[in-house]
Amino acid sequence: MKFTDGYWLTRPSFSPLYAIEVDDIRLDEAAGTMSVYAPTAVIRERGDTLNRPMLTVVFSAPAPGVVKVHLEHHAGVLHRGPDFEIHATEGFVPTVRLDDEWGVLEAGSLRVRVARSGPWRVEFVSDGRVLTTSLPRSIGHMTGNGRPHTAIRPSGGDPTWLHQQLTIEPGERVYGLGERFGAFVKNGQTVDSWNADGGTSSEQSYKNVPFYVTSRGYGVFVDNPGNVSFELGSEVNSRVQFSVEGESLDYYVIDGPEPKDVLRRYTALTGRPARVPAWSFGLWLTTSFTASYDEDTVSAFVDGMAERDIPLSVFHYDCFWMREYQWTDFEWDSRAFHDPVGQIARMHERDVHVSVWINPYIAQRSALFREAAEHGYLLRRADGPGNTAGSVWQWDMWQAGMALVDFTNPDAADWYVGKLQGLLDQGVDTFKTDFGERIPVDGVVWHDGSDPQRMHNYYAKLYNEVVFRALERHKGVGNAVVFARSATAGSQQFPVHWGGDSDSTFLSMAESLRGGLSLAMSGFGYWSHDIGGFEGTPDPGLFKRWLAFGLLSSHSRLHGSSTVRVPWAFDDEAVDVAREFTKLKMRLMPYLAGAAEQAHTDGTPMMRPMVLEFPGDRSGFDADTQYMLGESLLVAPVFTADGTVEYYVPEGEWTSLLDGSIVDGRRWVTETHGYDSVPLRVRPGTVLPFGADDSRPDYDWADGVTLRCFALPDGYDAVTTVPGHDGSASTSFRVLREGRTITAISDDARAAWALQVGDRIVRGEASTLSLQLDLEEEAR
Repeated sequence: MKFTDGYWLTRPSFSPLYAIEVDDIRLDEAAGTMSVYAPTAVIRERGDTLNRPMLTVVFSAPAPGVVKVHLEHHAGVLHRGPDFEIHATEGFVPTVRLDDEWGVLEAGSLRVRVARSGPWRVEFVSDGRVLTTSLPRSIGHMTGNGRPHTAIRPSGGDPTWLHQQLTIEPGERVYGLGERFGAFVKNGQTVDSWNADGGTSSEQSYKNVPFYVTSRGYGVFVDNPGNVSFELGSEVNSRVQFSVEGESLDYYVIDGPEPKDVLRRYTALTGRPARVPAWSFGLWLTTSFTASYDEDTVSAFVDGMAERDIPLSVFHYDCFWMREYQWTDFEWDSRAFHDPVGQIARMHERDVHVSVWINPYIAQRSALFREAAEHGYLLRRADGPGNTAGSVWQWDMWQAGMALVDFTNPDAADWYVGKLQGLLDQGVDTFKTDFGERIPVDGVVWHDGSDPQRMHNYYAKLYNEVVFRALERHKGVGNAVVFARSATAGSQQFPVHWGGDSDSTFLSMAESLRGGLSLAMSGFGYWSHDIGGFEGTPDPGLFKRWLAFGLLSSHSRLHGSSTVRVPWAFDDEAVDVAREFTKLKMRLMPYLAGAAEQAHTDGTPMMRPMVLEFPGDRSGFDADTQYMLGESLLVAPVFTADGTVEYYVPEGEWTSLLDGSIVDGRRWVTETHGYDSVPLRVRPGTVLPFGADDSRPDYDWADGVTLRCFALPDGYDAVTTVPGHDGSASTSFRVLREGRTITAISDDARAAWALQVGDRIVRGEASTLSLQLDLEEEAR
């Protein structure tokens, strides 16, 4: 939200108070806090302290490398949740001290220092380097009537806001803030952190996360689930501003030194992505949204995939598995599905898992509506005596007379889970947790008394957590997965998330990728999208291009709106492309499983923007039409009908995994690809574990694995680990290069395996395999 009118003026509707200087700094060494008291005018004599507002800034640290900042004007305002869950490091207490010039708080690698005299100045310092600074007019309290559309207007008086501005240096790029489909680099943008069901073509987002990370290797997390407004060099060109309504503002500055380290610390603070089951990495096929389908249709789809030798891991029943006007009632529409339990069992016999669509809305015609209303399980309007909870909140969008499950009521959450349990008992394996964005804020009362504005975004986390935990209890930790659309900070703990409603165009395909890259920079480890686009029907060329992109994403789903996405609905070549890239993904599972484990243990996403993997290469900072799949595979989807693609290659010799060609970085490359191809290049110095099974994702990844070696330098000595399904180290291989000899040593001689360089391969069951480079390979 913008408060100023150019450099000199404040917008007419606002009255500002700024932290001008430091009056006093008080330390609590036992608690590790530093409280700074800042008058809002220069104090020259005692009389200046009268009738003068003061802002208080409290610094603390929940973990090494993380500093918390709490700004407040009036401390007595009633605080109503919800609040993001913060995981502090147990027993950690930062050190605080005063010297002649500064008040200092040290939290491991990160230090914050406050100038004791002169104009307001706060510096965040790491390893002697100033990361970002709070300068004069950076901390502001605003009173005015410029209410945003999301504001909760207090009774009496004008609303207030607090803002903080932090400097950004020349050339510094800002990323993240959730799944945003506009420009990947956020500099120059205005972003309101407010979940909306707005598709992928505008500034609106299903997944707003008030967290950004910069190319200088630090991040900022605003600890407020309500509407956080960001001005990213768009109000003051050299600063990022974030503001919230009310009398207090909390945020964290998170150290690197590299963006990966920032994500590691951020996800330790807000929760790491869960480990997901191996089968979820296979191909998902859905009925599509409004396309007509029944038991016979579903069987024909599954049979058709098998007949065409396209491996299928999950079949998803979209909305109309339930009867119209009755969503959500969790009952199969008996007109179309006469034997759902039998069909699910037959799916399982073919190693196909079953997903069904759900949402948190209860239509009035649903048999569950009256039951939920009578027990107080639905969100209420504030039309009872004294503005207390009264009638059920309802509207007619999406479903006639629909209401909203109030997950702040533990009994309502248990009731909802009980309905899901009936489906799990039938054999359903997972749920597509759709919607959760259009959450009302005006005139409603939550069961636990939550602030409606703060609950608007936070509802997505509550909803998906309830469903995910139900799956975990039923299937065990590591075996739960959802397919979710809405999210906010902390939602990364409950994967997987998909990109929402895109158009069937190349432009929308590209904006989907930008959304996924932004979400990756927001702490989300896995991501998917609708192959072919959701709205409209893709032409065969677009569909085939999107197939390659989708099957080189962490999770892969064929889905559409009014038309189906089975490959044979397009042309025979689409069938071939679907088969080729699905089988390729299955062969890549030993490698992808390692990348997934990094997402779970370290918070490093599987699909990585170039800046995340190559933070020292400025040429890749703006590259938003490509990504690294794990640390070693560069993917550049083709966004043109004629197959032309331009992408950036970092330093070194990069080998195509598909045809073996080599390109030299550091430069931009332009190529033309057929439908059966895509730029998929292997990072130099890579040992890529390549699986032996191309028919399913959940095979024994170490059994028969081939270690494919790419441009290993002389003296190379590293361990490649192929994980087991539970994340444990199943098999480790030490690979060495000495001169012209490459040797691999396995810690498990029982498994057959192979070592490969270029076209040369040696197989065996011994604990050690060696291969001699030929002269051409040696020259490389």
